[in-house]
Amino acid sequence: MRDFHNRISAVNAFSAATIATNTNTDGVTVDLQGFDSCEIIARTGAWTDGSYALQVLESDASGSGFAAAPASSVLGPSAAIGAANTVARIGYVGTKRYVRLRIVSTGTTSGASLSAVAALDRQRHTGGQAV
Repeated sequence: MRDFHNRISAVNAFSAATIATNTNTDGVTVDLQGFDSCEIIARTGAWTDGSYALQVLESDASGSGFAAAPASSVLGPSAAIGAANTVARIGYVGTKRYVRLRIVSTGTTSGASLSAVAALDRQRHTGGQAV
């Protein structure tokens, strides 16, 4: 079946913002409960300079304890954005319930506008009911 639309749930992972300094900027917490996979898709709008690397943070709690996900839990760990109107993606296959996107910016003086969504897939089912 080619139905991708009904298999996924899309949620905000990073609200649109301009990053104009060399820093680590964290997105919002994404709750993976009920799903077995997550793909975070980031996009630039206006871009003047800098490079922006995507990193996945993970935690068992929604508000604290976030740390970089180990390489074995991340698909596409070299995901980076360095031009206007481009897209990069990074996958998470770890076991923690919560994830956040971290954007690591370098070489930035005036910056770029970025945003991201998380596509949650492989919803768990029990007896025909989603859990």
